Amino acid sequence: MDEATADAYLRRISADRPGAPDDEALRALQLRHLRAVPFENLAIHLGEEIVLAEQPLLDKIVEAGRGGFCYELNGAFAALLRALGYEVELLSARVFGPEGIGIPYDHLALRVRTSTGSWLVDVGFGRHSHHPLRLDGDAEQMDPGGRFRIVETGEGDLDVSRDGEPQYRLEQRPRELADFEAGCWWQRTSPRSHFRRSLVCSRLTETGRVTLSGRTLVLTGAEGVREERELSAAEVLPAYRTHFGIVLDREPVLVLEGRAGEEDGREG
Repeated sequence: MDEATADAYLRRISADRPGAPDDEALRALQLRHLRAVPFENLAIHLGEEIVLAEQPLLDKIVEAGRGGFCYELNGAFAALLRALGYEVELLSARVFGPEGIGIPYDHLALRVRTSTGSWLVDVGFGRHSHHPLRLDGDAEQMDPGGRFRIVETGEGDLDVSRDGEPQYRLEQRPRELADFEAGCWWQRTSPRSHFRRSLVCSRLTETGRVTLSGRTLVLTGAEGVREERELSAAEVLPAYRTHFGIVLDREPVLVLEGRAGEEDGREG
């Protein structure tokens, strides 16, 4: 990533270029990313191609003003962090759901090393931590997004839990972006995939969260106050523009009918 692209990415998330790749800047960058770039799987339901390579991801998120799901969001964010001087590794995870643990390469998260240690950084899991989580130690970590704990398994993986519920099992071996292509293909094509059975666009806000699931708009405010309403067909595209800055020429149509947003934490 060149300097001009890094600056454009920082403008996309309304962030200043940090003076040093330290903990404080990392914390601010993750929060601003979560508030600016939506977690969304619209490409699957619009029939758009998803290319796991740095330039296509930057074109989508920075130039086109879109969001994405874990492979895209964390893949692009890793490129930005490296351009800013951070040491970043891509890690594979398997997500816990009602039917058990997910497929290999089910999720992509980041390990970021600073002078104080290693951090779990994740801007691609919908409802998750607002700030980086420490990877060294299994003490409970309080975050605006919940109570988190990271515990090593007997096989050397890391189980990440939120409010006492397991979220995903993180492998510690570093991976390359291309390693996630098979998992991404499965998420896009399998009838068992959460992402083919749900249509979601979700973004953290300063007071809560805004989510558009199909035509259901959900606004969550301070102290969990929730407002939900069904949009008309004419209101859907303006809602994408207003709440997420996403300009579409047609409404995404759900590929497979299912119970959206109930499988795991990725619904936003």
